[in-house]
Amino acid sequence: MSIYGIRNKAVLGAAFFIFIVLAMSIPAQTQPSRDQALIAAAGRGDLAAVQKSLRDGAGVTARDGRGRTALLAATHGNHVEIARLLIAAGADVNAKDNIEDTPYLYAGAEGRDEILKLTLAAGADLKSTNRYGGTALIPAAHHGHPETVKILLATTIDKDHVNRLGWTALLEAVVLGDGGPLHTEIVRLLVAAGANVNIVDREKVTPLAHARRRGYNAMARILEAAGGR
Repeated sequence: MSIYGIRNKAVLGAAFFIFIVLAMSIPAQTQPSRDQALIAAAGRGDLAAVQKSLRDGAGVTARDGRGRTALLAATHGNHVEIARLLIAAGADVNAKDNIEDTPYLYAGAEGRDEILKLTLAAGADLKSTNRYGGTALIPAAHHGHPETVKILLATTIDKDHVNRLGWTALLEAVVLGDGGPLHTEIVRLLVAAGANVNIVDREKVTPLAHARRRGYNAMARILEAAGGR
């Protein structure tokens, strides 16, 4: 073999050695990075990426910097199929983030009805409360989600729970509602379900008195018919 052939072999051998060393120095994806990839994919609604992250061993209990699990991130985006997949993989529907939201509580508050149903089927804690001390029913009433209210009223949730602001779901539907058809329907649903129409707020004002003050006549009629004072 000529000196040139020997040189070429040496150069190739050295190049191969350098390639191996470099390849070995590139770390495999760590568990934290896999977990964060799962949460990010869930938040943006990328089902294929969520499936891949789960196959790669990402954990459904992992949290991001806001304390959110992948399931809560999916709930924020109303990504139903991803939520379904994560719950089937063991995600906790009652895991709280840094501001005391859970997938169940957030779904209830924001009218994510399909995800709410999934969380209820997976053991949602009906007694759990948000940062205001309210059950899922209270913000559902406040935000004007009658279908969500209907779903929650079909459970054993406390219809008369009082939050840290001193309000029940019925009070919030009146005080924080706009008096329009959605909030009026919520008042009707709560009254029909047996909510106490005479629980007062911190100023001792009843739902009916609030409705009258605001000129919410349709609400007032419902409350009057139910014995409101």
